[in-house]
Amino acid sequence: MRGLFIGRFQPLHNGHVSIIESALKEVDELVVGIGSAEASYTAKDPFTAGERMEMLMAAGKELGWGSRVISVPLRDVNRYSIWVRHVLSLVPEFDVVYSNNPLTRRLFEDEGFEVRSTPLIDRGALSGAKVRESMANGSEWKHLVPSSVAVLIAELEGDTRVGELFLRGGQG
Repeated sequence: MRGLFIGRFQPLHNGHVSIIESALKEVDELVVGIGSAEASYTAKDPFTAGERMEMLMAAGKELGWGSRVISVPLRDVNRYSIWVRHVLSLVPEFDVVYSNNPLTRRLFEDEGFEVRSTPLIDRGALSGAKVRESMANGSEWKHLVPSSVAVLIAELEGDTRVGELFLRGGQG
């Protein structure tokens, strides 16, 4: 059985990891859709789709996901009425969707898909916005992401980029 989980992963953090690992207990493979793939270099979306794919690959290697996680970049279409069909045209077939997002749930359920919720772990600290805010403020953030992702972000000077983008464009 194959599942689908969609997120922006700006950046991939331990909350995402928890959802992925929870889903992998139920499915053989998980397609991870990297949402808003066209967005980058903004306060809300500082990392490119390629960098986010690298984060998923690094975390997968570190955490032993192997080839069970398949990442696919998904551009926005900005029309909810066709969004699920757009996703279906880009990803391998799947049997179940994992999402806690009410809109994502509704759109996939309306198209006849089973949608399962996953436990949210420490949502107060584990959100992309909180991780980016910590980076921008110079606060400690590395404990919020897998260690391999922290290393990758450091190599990309991603925390510096996030800080510069926050200064230039607000908190996004």
